[in-house]
Amino acid sequence: MCGIVGVVGNSNATDILLQGLEKLEYRGYDSAGIFVTAGDKTALIKSVGRIADLRDKVGNQELGDRGIGHTRWATHGKPLEENAHPHQSETGRLTLVHNGVIENYAELKEDYLAGHHFNGQTDTEVAVHLIGKFVEEDGLDTLSAFRQALQLIKGSYAFALIDKEDADTIYVAKNKSPLLIGVGQGYNMVCSDAMAMIRETNQYMEIHDQELVVLTKDSVSVQDYSGNSLEREAYTAELDLSDIGKGTYPHYMLKEIDEQPSVMRKLISTYADANGNMAVDPAIVKAVQEADRLYIIAAGTSYHAGFASKQFLEELTDTPVELGIASEWGYGMPLLSQKPLFIFLTQSGETADSRQVLVKVNELGLPSLTITNVPGSTLSREASHTMLLHAGPEISVASTKAYTAQIATMAFLAKAVGQANNNTKAAAFDVVHELSLVAQSIEASLSDKEMIANKVEELLSTARNAFYIGRGNDYYVAMEAALKLKEISYIQCEGFAAGELKHGTISLIEDGTPVIALMSNNSILAPHVRGNVAEVAARGAHVLTIVEEGINKEDDDIVVSSVHPYLSSIAMVIPTQLVAYYASLQRGLDVDKPRNLAKSVTVE
Repeated sequence: MCGIVGVVGNSNATDILLQGLEKLEYRGYDSAGIFVTAGDKTALIKSVGRIADLRDKVGNQELGDRGIGHTRWATHGKPLEENAHPHQSETGRLTLVHNGVIENYAELKEDYLAGHHFNGQTDTEVAVHLIGKFVEEDGLDTLSAFRQALQLIKGSYAFALIDKEDADTIYVAKNKSPLLIGVGQGYNMVCSDAMAMIRETNQYMEIHDQELVVLTKDSVSVQDYSGNSLEREAYTAELDLSDIGKGTYPHYMLKEIDEQPSVMRKLISTYADANGNMAVDPAIVKAVQEADRLYIIAAGTSYHAGFASKQFLEELTDTPVELGIASEWGYGMPLLSQKPLFIFLTQSGETADSRQVLVKVNELGLPSLTITNVPGSTLSREASHTMLLHAGPEISVASTKAYTAQIATMAFLAKAVGQANNNTKAAAFDVVHELSLVAQSIEASLSDKEMIANKVEELLSTARNAFYIGRGNDYYVAMEAALKLKEISYIQCEGFAAGELKHGTISLIEDGTPVIALMSNNSILAPHVRGNVAEVAARGAHVLTIVEEGINKEDDDIVVSSVHPYLSSIAMVIPTQLVAYYASLQRGLDVDKPRNLAKSVTVE
């Protein structure tokens, strides 16, 4: 959540900051601001709303050659201009932007800042006043004051600090919140995400937890909180600026839905050779072989992808699989098996809840695998192993292609391990061929956009509530489909195991209640789901069926091309992504930036 940008040593600083903030819009925010300096001139400009509103306030001014900027998602204080970042110290000498949550800000305010005047209600303003107190009242230099404040502050944070009396420096620190240094030619940058500064550079330097960086146009000095210098090499970010734009699409979400066939083919070319042999890192295969239980840790959509992968992982690797919600496991690790392997599913690789679990896993000395879309992300760097999704940047808050890529990547992992174990089901499962069919199935579903849009208008145009139902893997798809619908259309929607309807939920069915039933090609479960459809229809529900070819009937609404049962979750979810998209579009909502949500959840 939130985004930080900063630049020192470039006369085009204002534009760099605004462009960077626009690239971070996908992370979710409710206000934004920049602070720019040139010599003794300074400009602090903040705005509630979109970056476009901030850009309008800035106008055509070129405000300086050093600055910091921020997109805020409210945690402390309402989304008002006085709570927007950057924040300043009591005298205005120091200016700070911050991502994260300071847990002890109230105590710091009470113990150190009596008599200080605060403009807003944020924990960030307390932090910059604390640093300012040490400079303005206690006479410390800025670096010493920053270091002293960091020793007192508890919680998660990424900080970028400017002292207007020091024209050449940005001070940076982080703990549990992502932050990178961008290395330019004659100038340097700081950002929450490499995407923010990819127009300027592809060279980045990571910052570890509880490290402080002194950034000038010519140098990057990394040190620990005791002042000891640390060596750090830059790495090359594997991002293509052309991938980030919408092109001719009206929304990123629609673009990313349409990219899914090409993502399947990219994964095939990455994780299999020309002869169809698996090209998964042997060290990862060995780590899975040695495990007696696989623990998949994830949140939101990634959690649903874990469930969709559970059956084939168990059957092909001969290893039990357990799912864990990251935010729960971070505070209550259950009794583990003797030889566990933790698999972290994450689109961004920066999910704070998952990282909290990974820190504990590392403390226990246990092996881990991160499956992520972002190379060089925190969970990738800190895990024992990484597999990349190769889905390209996913900008829309509602994840689509990352979800299907996670399932496909897990299928390659399961196939590679099963093959190494001489598992007969793995030998029979031609993942390359089957994913090729999945890509074709997705393309067939995408060709039905107009029909799906019309079905959505009939079913959901005035709906306040809705249900998805399914059995087996379709239940897991129902969970994901319901999340997509409610997060961007604001229709209250739940995904249920269809057989559970009669155990209480059916009491919610009224005349006109939308129910979307999922039936993949399972000759045992599908008739039961049709029975559940009859039950809700008899109570007045308006039913839409999404059915896989082979078990479809003439009056089914949406028919999905048949694929291997292991991969049916990918094919079946595509129409539901379009249902969510058109439901949001028809209500005139912001498809890519739903209210209150962030793409990368970097606070616990």
